Amino acid sequence: MGALRLIALDHEAPLDAYSRVVTDVARKLSPSVANLRVSRGRREGGGSGVVITPDGFVLTSAHVVEGSHRGVASFVDGRELAVEVVGSDPLSDLAVLRIESNGVTPAELGDADGLQVGQLVVAIGNPNGFAGSVTAGVVSALGRSLPTRSGSAMRIVENVIQTDAALNPGNSGGALADGVGRVVGINTAVAGVGLGLAVPINETTRRIVAALMSEGRVRRAYIGIAGGSRPLPPRLASMLGRRTGIEVVEVVEGSPAGRADLRAEDLIVEVDGRPVAGVDDLQRLMEGELIGRAVTLRVLRHGGELDVAVVPAELTD
Repeated sequence: MGALRLIALDHEAPLDAYSRVVTDVARKLSPSVANLRVSRGRREGGGSGVVITPDGFVLTSAHVVEGSHRGVASFVDGRELAVEVVGSDPLSDLAVLRIESNGVTPAELGDADGLQVGQLVVAIGNPNGFAGSVTAGVVSALGRSLPTRSGSAMRIVENVIQTDAALNPGNSGGALADGVGRVVGINTAVAGVGLGLAVPINETTRRIVAALMSEGRVRRAYIGIAGGSRPLPPRLASMLGRRTGIEVVEVVEGSPAGRADLRAEDLIVEVDGRPVAGVDDLQRLMEGELIGRAVTLRVLRHGGELDVAVVPAELTD
């Protein structure tokens, strides 16, 4: 009887390639992801965090450190290091901490704007306290929105990443990485079975992180309206090359918009010459440098166009 030979089948190769990518990312990134334990009065909370600089700055979710000022970061090599909250921004669900050590390994930050639906992503965090847990999946959708609140202030986090990589309690604040180990998102929420959300790492969030590192907070401007998208009249839509503007639904009494005599049913089409098609466009423009500086709104009112000067104030809780 001839000897039995085992033959490697070609169809196993893609699985090996997939596994190689995931294990390489885990090996590269796991030393940079910490298990966070924080105190909120008599209660303890926790989550994950990602080291982003060699001198110990850590990026996490704002809701992980809500109500706390310090805690402990545990790493896969067994070290436990004290951390202090440098700044938190609930309206982006991002926070920056500082570790009292320089001997940490920073992760490389990527750019979520380059992601594609179907692309492999790897989530690393500490679900249910199990440090250094790794799951993998794909980007299942892009451009999701995540509503956030801080006191009476509300904001929409844009371009949120949706993934089917398994996320569980404790993953919040952990890393969502691309196939070469660059952090492209901070895991923030479990929206259902097989449905996780991550705040993207992009130009907007980089500015937020920089402000938290340098000032401990993020300053935002506001004008004080509630509104929504509304179709433009056909003639104007053709002239402007876009289909919608922002309809003012309500003007907050005593707000910058109220003082400027902006009115309900006004249709805003430009802010300082920049087109706005929806509230997210206006929100994106309301950055700290506009606080106290007059901006010009191009408005449609009763079929005519007019310019309204508004001086944005600082958004507070």
